[in-house]
Amino acid sequence: MKTVRISLNSIDKVKSFVNDLTKFDTDFDLVSGRYVIDAKSIMGIFSLDLSKPIDLNIHSENSVDEILNILSPYIVD
Repeated sequence: MKTVRISLNSIDKVKSFVNDLTKFDTDFDLVSGRYVIDAKSIMGIFSLDLSKPIDLNIHSENSVDEILNILSPYIVD
């Protein structure tokens, strides 16, 4: 499992983020405080506080580099 910090501070960013994730047959979780939701769920994402960066857990071992490359527009340091 790999964890990265992402920023989803607009509706368009959330929609394109979910579209990018659905290209992969991998589980993704977003963690904000004590809440953990499925990152492929638009409704779940909008239930989180999107004003600050949140953690994305990538549950994959073999295609992590490809996933990180596609998700690079959302990743913050």
